Amino acid sequence: MEALTLTTPALLFSAISLIMLAYTNRFLAYAAVIRNLSEKYRETQIESLKRQINNLRLRLNLTRYMQVFGISSLLLCVLTMFLIYIEQQVFAVWIFGLALILLIMSLALLIWEIQISVRALGHHLEDMEGLFKK
Repeated sequence: MEALTLTTPALLFSAISLIMLAYTNRFLAYAAVIRNLSEKYRETQIESLKRQINNLRLRLNLTRYMQVFGISSLLLCVLTMFLIYIEQQVFAVWIFGLALILLIMSLALLIWEIQISVRALGHHLEDMEGLFKK
């Protein structure tokens, strides 16, 4: 195995930064939707709105964990670079491996969250198709 260099963990910086930007955008979008649905639910007490709010709660929690794992991965990349700098190669390799695992976990949660989102949109489409058939 070749030695880990400073550039290896540094390559992940831009990728993780872009991922974190996408996660933050998702989080902000969910927050806006939840505020709107909450207001509508207070006015109408429609059961379908309650289900949508519960669905968004799950998606919001998943997004939070995606962010935590992504930020942790970035922090471990920085720690890896520091360990390489102080010539602690063995520790650097293990910490970088852990950073990669956390990034994988973050991306796996993203896949789960996307599946939930698609399912929720599918329900909305079914509701609209029911309106068209009447």
